[in-house]
This record gives sequence, structure tokens and C-alpha cells, in this order.
Amino acid sequence: MIEIRPFSGLGGADHGWLKARHHFSFAEYYDPKKMGWGAIRVWNDDEIAPNTGFPPHPHADMEIVTYVRKGAITHQDSLGNKGRTEAGDVQVMSAGAGIRHAEYNLEPETTTLFQIWIMPTRSGGEPSWGAKPFPKADRSGQFVTLASGFPGDDGALPIRTDARVVGATLKAGESASYPAGATRHLYLVPATGAIEVNGVKLDARDGAAITGETALTIKALEDSELVLVDAA
Repeated sequence: MIEIRPFSGLGGADHGWLKARHHFSFAEYYDPKKMGWGAIRVWNDDEIAPNTGFPPHPHADMEIVTYVRKGAITHQDSLGNKGRTEAGDVQVMSAGAGIRHAEYNLEPETTTLFQIWIMPTRSGGEPSWGAKPFPKADRSGQFVTLASGFPGDDGALPIRTDARVVGATLKAGESASYPAGATRHLYLVPATGAIEVNGVKLDARDGAAITGETALTIKALEDSELVLVDAA
């Protein structure tokens, strides 16, 4: 089953400094049919104006993956971690038993990003934060694991959940495959471009909620940048 969630039909909010679109129920957007997808609880498509951002706020018991598409986001948290994550890079915060953090766009341009929340396998534990560059050239024509809770996914940022976040860049006409398990919950979004997944078309920033598929074949109809989450 592949259910398309068109970008034009997503929930959202315009706060002036923040233009947000929500693939699942979040903040003031509520749809009882879109409370999550398997262990995936949030997928926000955010545009953050220059020199603005989210002031310190708390999180607990959530794995939060930030995929920066354009610009950069600057993170600071109650553990003393500080870091600037720019386009092509990924950051992960395991909220554990509790953490406070702030995220600001200190750049002269609008920052765009996906923020993805995945429920952890176990609650509690020490919070943590980390970031890493993932050059788009390394993802050319293939999926690269960006964050993972599976052993053996060397080079990926660790998350504390039975899930994997992967990314790929495809030129028009190229294809990539992903070995989906039939019982898994996958969510796929092309950050840019247009694609077909098992013959079903998605445009830029559309979402595809996928389950019951044993394998995915993704064909790029245009030059495309993809993010896929494979969760329990």
C-alpha cells in the first residue's frame, strides 16, 4: 500500500518567521487519521526566516532527526552542546529522560529543513546530541543511511529506536531500490524533484505512507533529493 499525502493538503501554520507544514498532527493541526505512521510521530517541513528560531523548550522520550535542506540551523542545549548544521548535514537529538534545547537560523537566508520525530524503543535514559555531514555526492544514485538504530549501520548517526533514516540524490532517469519489509512502516518525501515509487508518482514535498511492500523501486522523473524513514 502506498498512500500519497500531497504537499498542498498538509496541515500547517504561518507564524511569519516560521512557515510550517505538517505531515502528521502537530501543535494546532489535528487530524485523528494522521497521528503518526508506525513509530514515526512527526514530520515537519519548516521554513525559518533569517535571524529567528525556536527559543529554549523541553523534549523527552523522542528521537528527533533534523535534515537541513537549505541554509543552516544552530543548536544549543541544556547539556552544553552547541553546533551549526548546514545543508547536506543531519543532526540527531535523543531526548531521553529530558532535555531543553534552542534552534535558531542565524544565517542571512531562509533555512529549510525536515524535522522528523520517531518514538524510542525504550523511554528514559541519558539525553544526547550529535551532527554529521553527509555530502550529496556520496548519495548520488543510491541510498545512504543517515541515522539508524540497527547494528551494522556504520557511519550513521545513532538513534534509540528500531528505525533507519536514509537519503539519496537521483538524476532524472536514475533509479534506486530499497529492501522494504512487508510489516514495516515507511515514509518517503522527495525534498526536491519528482519521482515514482513502485510506479506511483510523487512531486516535491509530497509524502508517501508505505506499508505491505517487500521492496521499493524509486525512479527519478526529475533531478531529485529523497529522504526515507523505515520504522517499526
